[in-house]
Amino acid sequence: MNKIEHIGIAVKDLDKAVSIYEQLLNTSCYKTEMVASEYVNTAFFKTGENKIELLQATAEESAIAKFVEKKGEGIHHIAFAVDDILAEMERLKANGFVLLNEVPKKGADNKMVCFVHPKNTNGVLIELCQEIKWT
Repeated sequence: MNKIEHIGIAVKDLDKAVSIYEQLLNTSCYKTEMVASEYVNTAFFKTGENKIELLQATAEESAIAKFVEKKGEGIHHIAFAVDDILAEMERLKANGFVLLNEVPKKGADNKMVCFVHPKNTNGVLIELCQEIKWT
């Protein structure tokens, strides 16, 4: 794992949260994106080398909707950048970690992603992110 790619924060109202984080971070949201397969709308902020991803559910079956219902708004996951997501997934499985998806899937911000079950990581949902390279 190379670095923390971003911190994901679950919110109820994306527009309201964007306004709050624009004031807090003293910067504008640089990108919004809908990830239909995950039933979420996202908004991204960059401050220095760090990124924040705000996530709002678009349907009740969304993992974000279930998270907010159970735990309320707040930090949802920490994402790590990796060079080879398939190799990293194999390494983690070989070390006994449970992955929430068997193959990487398309996520927001031009990334292939995979999640590690929080029961293996002291209650923290971990996301692996690999930049999609277009040829």
